[in-house]
Formats: sequence, structure tokens, C-alpha cells
Amino acid sequence: MRPTSLLFPAAAAFSLAAAETSASVTFHRNIVPILQARCQGCHRPGEIAPMALRTYDEVRPWVKAIKDAVIKRKMPPWTADPKVGKFQNDASLTNSEIATLTAWADGGAPEGEAKDAPPARKFTEGGWTIGQPHLVIEMPKEYEVPPIGTIEYTYMIVPTGFREDRWVERIEVRPGNRSVVHHVTLYARPPESNWLREYPVGEAFVPERYHRRPGTSTGLSRGSALDGEIIGSFAPGRSPTPLVPGQARLIPANSDLILQLHYTANGKPAKDRTKIGIIFASQPPVERVLRTALGNRQFAIPPGASDHPVEADWTVLKEFRLISLGPHMHVRGKAMEVHAVYPTGEREVLVRVPRYDFNWQINYAFDKPRTIPAGTRFLVLAKFDNSPNNPSNPDPTAEVRWGDQTWEEMMHTWVEAAFEPAVDLTKVFAPTGSLPSRAAHGTTR
Repeated sequence: MRPTSLLFPAAAAFSLAAAETSASVTFHRNIVPILQARCQGCHRPGEIAPMALRTYDEVRPWVKAIKDAVIKRKMPPWTADPKVGKFQNDASLTNSEIATLTAWADGGAPEGEAKDAPPARKFTEGGWTIGQPHLVIEMPKEYEVPPIGTIEYTYMIVPTGFREDRWVERIEVRPGNRSVVHHVTLYARPPESNWLREYPVGEAFVPERYHRRPGTSTGLSRGSALDGEIIGSFAPGRSPTPLVPGQARLIPANSDLILQLHYTANGKPAKDRTKIGIIFASQPPVERVLRTALGNRQFAIPPGASDHPVEADWTVLKEFRLISLGPHMHVRGKAMEVHAVYPTGEREVLVRVPRYDFNWQINYAFDKPRTIPAGTRFLVLAKFDNSPNNPSNPDPTAEVRWGDQTWEEMMHTWVEAAFEPAVDLTKVFAPTGSLPSRAAHGTTR
């Protein structure tokens, strides 16, 4: 996250820290509890963070960097406006935690007594954040990632072998090699779907109609949202959405899992074998959780534009309970917010990301599901910075349109929602106005 005075002014952090410098702040007594609660989920071996933050010896070389990151609120990553909405997965540090970390750094980072530390945080074998899975499904073959070049979205079909419908309480996608896996989107393809049937099972492939022609963007669309439902994903900063008792996702009998894999070359040959962990529900659910995306594919961002707006407008056809929202753009993404205009005429901002950061693909899970009545309009409002002042901009002279690769753009928000178990997703949302979108029926970044 970029520094922002809106979230927590640096001066205020120093003021709070100064109030604590007279106390004896030590690693084992004061810092370890913060690291366990806020950092070690990523800062441990095998996870996305570049260094572990478990022991004093691991943390000590990074003291100055930690102080700088927490004062500027770069870490832990959390890009939502704190004045809008309450989210159960809010990873941001409290003012008190920032003050404690700063005071410890300013005091020379003393270790203190090991007996003062809480017991080490224990993680599930294999690193699963959902708990120990009932079933682990692995890619049948490793994928060899070349050291250089553009790698188009790659797919692999893996049969489940399920002879009956299975309700899933928790699901997690774990890359085998995080250094080259940017994201994975996991679909459940029911037996009646013809989507990608022309391709072999268990082999990596790039669909023929998906190959890029010079000067064009790409996007592999499905015929309908029911051709393959999104049931899980991996992306930097995104964790599996926790469901409450009585909620579950459906994998129909005889379904295949389809992995959409986006690999990025890092200069060295690499291999990946991604895994999927599943925890099944103990009984049929009261609510079925579905995931889709609302957005706009029909835009063109002019060269040099620093604040270019793109909007999408959708109407809800059937009442549901909103679980989470996940704004998504690429490196020219500047800001996004999602509004709900209710049938009463009342308008509410559901989530606002004032400084979008492509490095962190966060789904914002509401502290309590929000009831969204039929007739509600969702407005997705985005801004893009295609100017030379955007340090992430690969080419400010280019007109930018929808496409899968990082130098192209996307505009949508993930929507996770709960319905009665027999819901038909195709009868839930309808685009309105002059802003059509097929984001719910195609690939995602």
C-alpha cells in the first residue's frame, strides 16, 4: 500500500511511539504477539513473503524496514478506505500496534527474555490456511515455466471423480512455485458443459481460440456462467473467504476442475505443480455461495490520461446476501469503488479503494453479510492512470483496452454472494444502461 495521510499520518505514529519509549518494549513480550497475529501468515517458509518473521534472529535484520513499512501502512497490505464498511479480514495494524513496533525499533530492538513469548504459532501441515483438508487434488503433471517471454493463460483439466454432488465448506488453491505463479482461478465444470471439451484431461494447454494475434487483446469467454463456476482462486494478498455454518459451495457430481493458470517468467527455468485443498461440509447447506464478477469490458483508455473513468451498471434480479467484494484492475488501475442504489432510492458505498495497488488482490469480506434486495443497482466506478506519472505504467503512449496480460487492463469487482441452494446464477444479475459487460462469463487476471 502506498503511504496515505488518510489512513494514519506518519507524525501520529511517531507521537504514539514516543509515548511508549519509556516502557521496556522487547521482542519476546511485545513484538512476537503482533507478528503472530498480523505477519506470520505470509512471513514464513513456503509463503509469498520474501523473508520469515518468526524468531528474533529472523526479524532483527529487518527492524528498520519493518518500522518504515508499518508507519507508512505498506504492511500488512490493506487498501480499503477505513471510513467505508467493516470487514472481517481487515489486516491493517491498530494505532497501538504501530506505536509498539516503532517504540521497539527506536529503542534498539531489544530481544528480552524468551520466557516472555507466547507459544509459537502452529500452522497446518502443508501450510494450508483452511485447516487440514479432507481431500487434496494436485495437478497431474508439473508445468515447466520458461525463463523469459510472455506466457498466455494456461489451462489444465482435472477430473474430480465425484459420483455425487459434493458441498464444500472450505477450499484453498496453493501454488507449487509462488515465484512464477501470479494467479490461479479454479472452475468446477459440470458434466453438461461443453466448455473446453476439445482439450485433453491432465495436460496443460492454451486454447487455440485464445492465442494472441499481433496487435490484439485476448480473452477466452464461456457461453454462460454455468459452463464453469468459479469455486476458488489464488492471487497475492487474497485468502480464502471464510464461510459461516450453513454455507457451502457446490461441486456437482462428475464435474471436472479446470485450473486457469497465469505464469510469469522470472529469468530462470521453473516448475509448478499447484494443489487444491478441500474441506467438505458435513451436511447440505442452508445457503449456496457463488462467485461472479461485475464489470465492463468495453472501454478504451487514451494515451497519457491520468484520471480516466470507466463505469459498470448492473441490476440485481433476485435478492441475495453479499459476502465479499474484490475490486480488480491491472497496473494502470488508480481507484475503484462499488455503490449500491437500493429500490428505495438510498445509495450506499459498499467498498472504496482510493489507491488501488495491483500487487495485492484483496477480497473484502464484510463483517456481516449484507442483504441486497431485488431491484438494487450495483455501480462499479473505476479510475485509470495511463500517464507518465504512473511509475507502474509500461507504456503511457498506448491506448489501453481489456486484455489478460498485465500491460492490458481489466475492470471488474469480484462478488461473492449467498443464495438458496437451487439458485440459477444466470437469473441474478442483468447489465443495464449503456455499459455491457461479460466479466462474469470470461477469464480474469
